[in-house]
Formats: sequence, structure tokens, C-alpha cells
Amino acid sequence: MAERTDRRGFLNSALLGATAAGALLSREERILGAAVEEGPAAAPARAVYAGDPLPKGKLGPLALGRLILGGNLIGGYAHSRDLLYVSRLLREYNTDERIFETLALAEKSGIDAIQLNPGCYPYVERYNKERGGNIRAILCVDADFADIAAVKDQIQELVGRGAAALYTHGMHTDRCIMNEKFDAVAKIVEAIKAAGVPAGVGSHSLLTTIASEERGFNPDYYVKTFHPDAYWSASPPEARDEWCWYREYSQDHDKYHDNIFCVDPGRTIEVMRAVDRPWLAFKVMAAGAIPPQVGFQQAYAAGADFIIAGMFDFQVADDVEIAVKALKRTRKRDRPWHD
Repeated sequence: MAERTDRRGFLNSALLGATAAGALLSREERILGAAVEEGPAAAPARAVYAGDPLPKGKLGPLALGRLILGGNLIGGYAHSRDLLYVSRLLREYNTDERIFETLALAEKSGIDAIQLNPGCYPYVERYNKERGGNIRAILCVDADFADIAAVKDQIQELVGRGAAALYTHGMHTDRCIMNEKFDAVAKIVEAIKAAGVPAGVGSHSLLTTIASEERGFNPDYYVKTFHPDAYWSASPPEARDEWCWYREYSQDHDKYHDNIFCVDPGRTIEVMRAVDRPWLAFKVMAAGAIPPQVGFQQAYAAGADFIIAGMFDFQVADDVEIAVKALKRTRKRDRPWHD
């Protein structure tokens, strides 16, 4: 038989060779190997988590599971560092049908909410309407913050379409704080509350949370990044910049290049310990640099009331199990739970 030299043959040989050599393959590599073996027609059913229930917390009047599905993967948004193909890969993999399947898996596994931007909300609306789902949407307000009329229009539209909670988009909010436009954020929080849903303040920067507390923005909750920084691509502490996310990326490996999302995790823990509002932590895996077993555990232990995590369909059951186990280990912690 002629030696196979096509791409599938090469991948097959490489993966099988690694297995034969005793290499430990990740779950993602095993799935790729199965796809190579079975061919493109194969569509294996994904597991549903069936263990102890995912504990719930309170977000205003809402009782939500403490693990929330992140929406970036649905929209094809990826912090890919220097891997240029990742965003397209997400869009190619996450077809409409696979998005609906992921939402169904999440709901069957105990996840009852998703965080996403308004542009991706139609997927959730369609899933709930066409598939009989009941996933609640926590949406960011991303209209032009300088145009309060446009912001209020967006708030009314999203609430009218069934949004369960709204918060100020992190990038827009941080830029307002950078430029000392504090009133703009305060007015948006007020407008969300007036619309009758829980109002949050989103940010990467801890200075935004601090400004909100000091200046009395009075949100119902915070959506704030948190993750440990013990991973290879993290810029060293001396090279970190509080507003690095909104400046041109550096080509210096030791400076910011899409590689860190919480510049001071210790200080974040300290500040959030004194904040008596629910905290939704995101980027807890540093956009894929930290395994969920580490990221989830450290976020809950640090004081997060909820974790937002992007998941592919094949990760849902594992991630819920990891979250349930992490929550059991952190029932008692320094920062009180919002129950």
C-alpha cells in the first residue's frame, strides 16, 4: 500500500505515534485524534454533567449558577496572542448548530446564564425560542458612552428583548475612567437600574472598580478580570501597565502583547475583599494559558461569586464538574459569598 502523505495521514501518524510513545495527550488532542480516525462525518454526542448540582448565588433578584458561560467563543473573539488563525478557527468550528448544541449541553449540565455582547444575543434568543431553552443573558452595554441617548435606547431595547442583567462594557468603562469621565459611567449604571434589571460595572482595570466604590456609582455587581500570573507568557510585574489593554501592543515578549488581563491579582483580592457586591470574575484562565482546575479554584478562593468561562461543547461537562469540586473546597473563605 502506498504510504499516505496527505495531511490527515500525517496527523494520524503523529498522534498515534505520540500515543505509542506514552505521551500524555490533552482532551483537545484526543478529540482531534478521534476526528482524524473517524472522518468528517462523525459527530459524537458530547457528555452532559450529571454529578452534584452546580451551586447558585444571587445577582440582585436573580438566582444563578456560580459558573456562567462566556460568549466570546460564540462570536469568534479570541485572545490569541501571536496565533493569527485562532479567531477564524473559532468561527469555522462554532457553526450555528454547534452553538445551539453547546447551549443545550450547558443548560442540561446546570449552567443557566451566559455573558455576551449584544451582537451575539440573537443566538441565545433563537436557542430559547426554537429549542425551548431558558438560558438567561447577561449583556454588556456597548453603545457610544458619549451619547447617553443612544445608550439609553440600547438599554431599553435589550431589556425589551429579555436581557436578565446588563453591565457597562469593560473597554468603554475603563477608557472613561482613564480619561476621568466618571459621570458617564455613573449615568449608565443609573439608566440600567431604571430599566429594571441588575446593573453592573465591567472592567479589566482595578482602578475602575476603585473609582466606582469611591465615587458612588453604586452598581449591583462587578464584572472584573482575575487570574494568577504564574504562566509563561505573562509579562513580568515590573513591565505591567495598568492601562496596557488599550494601548498598542509591544513586540517585546516581556511587555504587554495580549498576554495578561489582571495585572495585580494580589491587589485585586485585597480590594474585592472590602466590596460588598457580587463579583463576576472573567478571564480566570488567562485566555487559555491556565487550566480550569487552577483558574476556577483560585478565582473562587480569591472571592469571586461567579466565574465566567468560555467553553467549547466538548469542555462543558468537564468544566461544570471542575467548578462544583472547586466550590466544595472553598465553601469557607475570607470574602463572604453572595447567596
